[in-house]
Amino acid sequence: MHTITLRLSPGDDLRAALDHAFHARGLSAAFVLQGIGSLSVARLRYAGRDDAAELRGDLEILTLAGTLSAQGPHLHMSVSDADGRVFGGHVTPGCIVRTTVELVVVNLHGERYTREHDAATGFAELVIRKA
Repeated sequence: MHTITLRLSPGDDLRAALDHAFHARGLSAAFVLQGIGSLSVARLRYAGRDDAAELRGDLEILTLAGTLSAQGPHLHMSVSDADGRVFGGHVTPGCIVRTTVELVVVNLHGERYTREHDAATGFAELVIRKA
């Protein structure tokens, strides 16, 4: 297990930055161990919904976790707004860094993650293989 620490800057798209880091480092399987920081925009898809909700304002990342594969990240996040209300769901493109985001990513040597259609769920699901 090897860790990679990333710091994102104002204006960065959280999901795109993680996808870029995964591909730029030539990884085959990784997961987000921890993520904290602030966002000006959070786009979260809530359970059972097709479209993402967009939250704007001063938002703090409370939790961030997920897997990274060649087909893209699968991330879940909870954020709080300036009044302390908490929202959580599936991270979609468009989560924009406000001041900074600090991430610890774990590279899993010897494994390869892909996302493939699963007939039982109807979604592209995680498939784990030896590298």
